[in-house]
Amino acid sequence: MTVTYELSHLRALEAEAVHVFREVAADFERPVLLFSGGKDSVVMLHLAAKAFWPAPLPFPVMHVDTGHNLPEVIDFRDRTVARLGVRLVVASVQDDIDAGRVVEDVGPHASRNRLQTVTLLRAIREGRYDSVFGGARRDEEKARAKERVFSFRDEFGQWDPKNQRPELWNLFNGKHRRREHIRVFPLSNWTELDIWQYVLEEQIELPSLYFAHRREVFERDGMLLAVSPFVTVLEGEEVFEATVRFRTIGDATCTGCVESVAGDAAAVVSEVAASRLTERGATRADDRISEAGMEDRKKEGYF
Repeated sequence: MTVTYELSHLRALEAEAVHVFREVAADFERPVLLFSGGKDSVVMLHLAAKAFWPAPLPFPVMHVDTGHNLPEVIDFRDRTVARLGVRLVVASVQDDIDAGRVVEDVGPHASRNRLQTVTLLRAIREGRYDSVFGGARRDEEKARAKERVFSFRDEFGQWDPKNQRPELWNLFNGKHRRREHIRVFPLSNWTELDIWQYVLEEQIELPSLYFAHRREVFERDGMLLAVSPFVTVLEGEEVFEATVRFRTIGDATCTGCVESVAGDAAAVVSEVAASRLTERGATRADDRISEAGMEDRKKEGYF
């Protein structure tokens, strides 16, 4: 008698991600996992820990730090890596500004978000990393929907969306030459709702910013931005207090929040299930530069 078992969709996604982590550990010499403290990178780190448990992670985690992070995120990052006992590599955008490798924008709408590309590529080169785990999902944005799970980057760290490798039957091609590397996206087939359902089911801790809290905000370009030392409130922009949460976390200068009363993961699941806007489309100013803004940055080497 043959007994078959059907995995729930979350367990199937989990199994796929665990397989990807183990493939990379077996095939590459120097992987690194990008960890921003955002929900996707937190879930990705949780899955990586599962993939190798009870052994420790066989690779470090890297945070590309713009210096414009909300303090709750940095605190969560430090507590998480300490709890898991993993090695943290911090690649600082400020170091590249100080060294003259990038020039910081000035003005009330300035952001360091685009400068991260130079810092990331420098850190990959200095660390001699041949594979880099990222938490991008295909449902986030149309440029990211073009990505493979194993995404080839040339010796300059650049991506060619028209020249990608087939991944039939989940067979991944990690072949590369010296100075080239592979970006690996274990969460490619996940959605925002999948992430939150998994967070709820696994009881994964996230930064408090993801849940409803009172905060001083102001409206700009149809988004609510949090008042912070990194944002200049312009004349005519009214500061007020509201109950909000963040759907995605990035620089304080370009990441908006939404009014919400969802104070726990179960409430967020219900809220996300009813939403018709992706989190980046609704709350990331850096994605509104142009129709092809994200794709242009990814071609240059962005996450």
